[in-house]
Amino acid sequence: NGTSVEEFILLGFPGTWHFRLSLVVVFALTYTLTVTGNASIIVLVWTTKKLHTPMYFFLCNLSFLEIWYTTGIVPKAIAVMLGTSQTISFNVCILQLFFLLSLGSIECFLLSVMAYDRYLAICCPLRYSSIMNSVLSARLALSSWLGGFLAISLLAFLTSRMTFCGPDVINHFICDIDSCLALSCSDTWPVELATFLVSIIVVVASCVVTLVSYVYIISSILRIKSAHGRKKAFSTCSAHLSVVTIWYASTIFLYVKPSAQNSLDLNKLVNIFNTVVTPLLNPFIYTLRNKEVKQALGQVFQKK
Repeated sequence: NGTSVEEFILLGFPGTWHFRLSLVVVFALTYTLTVTGNASIIVLVWTTKKLHTPMYFFLCNLSFLEIWYTTGIVPKAIAVMLGTSQTISFNVCILQLFFLLSLGSIECFLLSVMAYDRYLAICCPLRYSSIMNSVLSARLALSSWLGGFLAISLLAFLTSRMTFCGPDVINHFICDIDSCLALSCSDTWPVELATFLVSIIVVVASCVVTLVSYVYIISSILRIKSAHGRKKAFSTCSAHLSVVTIWYASTIFLYVKPSAQNSLDLNKLVNIFNTVVTPLLNPFIYTLRNKEVKQALGQVFQKK
C-alpha cells in the first residue's frame, strides 16, 4: 500500500487461551530455572577457589550469556502469549534481532574456545598451565564477546535498511531474520547473502574449530592405556561435548542456509529449543556430568 510499517504484531502461538496459558506457565518456569541455574554456577565458581581455572572461567562467561540470551526472549514471549504486549516497534525489533543474533554468535565462539581449552588440557597437559594462563583466557573470552557483536553489526544494519510495506504480522514470538525477510517488500538478496556469509563465518568456522579439537581429544584419549585414565580424561570434556551437540544441531538448521526457505512454523519450534530449552539444559548438564562441580555443590550444602 506504499506506506512504511513502523511496528509489527507478533502472533506467538496459535490455539486456545488455555493452551497459551499452559505455554506461559512452561516458559515462566523454564526462565526461572534457567536464570537460577546459570546464576548459581557463576556464584559457585566465584566462591570456590578450586574452580578458579580457565575451564570454569569460560563456563561462567557461558552462564552469564545464557541469562541475557533467555532474558531477551522469554519475558516478551510471555507478554505476547498473554496478549498484553503483542506489538513491537520496528526499532525495538531490529534491536532484539541484533541482541539475540550477537549473543548466539558469542555462544558459538565461547564453545569453540572451551573446546580449545579442553584440547590443551588433554593433549598438552604439561604445557597447559603455561599456555592457557589468566591473560590468554581473558583475551579469548573478550574476543568472543567483541567478535559476536561485530559479526552481527553489518547484518543488523542491512536489515534496518529494508522496507516494510505490509502486512505487519510476524508469525513468531520474537523478531528473527527469516520473519523480517518474509515481510519485506524491498530486495532481500543483500540481507540473505549477509546472513549466509555471517552464518558460515560464525557457525561453521567455530564448529570446525570445535570438531577438530575433539578429533585430537578423542584420539589422545584412545591412546591412554588404562580404562580409568580414559574415563577420567573423557569426563573432563563430556559435558561440554553434550552442550556443543545440542547447540550446533539447532543453530545450523536455523541459520546455515542460502535463503529463508524453511517453514516459519518449523523455525518457531526449533527456536524454542534453541533459545529456551538449551539455556536451561546447560547448567544441569555441567552440574550432573562434572565431578568437580558436584563436589563443590556438596561442600556448599554441607556447610549449610
